[in-house]
Amino acid sequence: MWFTGGGGGLRKLGRFAAIIENEMSNSSLFVRYMSRERAVNVRKINPKVPIQEAYTISNSLYDLFKLHGPLSVPNTWLRAQEAGVSGINSKTHMKLLLKWMRGRKMLKLICNQVGSSKKFFHIVYPDDPQAELDTPVAATATEKKKQGGKRRSK
Repeated sequence: MWFTGGGGGLRKLGRFAAIIENEMSNSSLFVRYMSRERAVNVRKINPKVPIQEAYTISNSLYDLFKLHGPLSVPNTWLRAQEAGVSGINSKTHMKLLLKWMRGRKMLKLICNQVGSSKKFFHIVYPDDPQAELDTPVAATATEKKKQGGKRRSK
């Protein structure tokens, strides 16, 4: 008496469960997106020293990066101590200055992943970014012309 319809109730229940599951996945994406913290505006980082002093320290750190290439934070701290960079109070202060330099587009943070471990390195931005962009574009344009010529001859 209760099971009239030959099991159609299970089919309806399956559809309902699929709809609920679909709505839950969309809402979970929305919740995940909205619960993220905003990225730190590195442009507004306070270097904890007067601006002129911050620029002199950052110039000496910039020269350190140009001389020794990509450096991790611990290696940067060791190199700065060896080079005698004055004005850095502690390793935490140096990290703050590195973040300030990233905000000023002096440094770039890259990540190298080896297996399950990640290593972060600071590198300097290229001196002339337009020169590096022009070279690959010109090279690809000549390659396209060469490929285009081969296709026409067929």
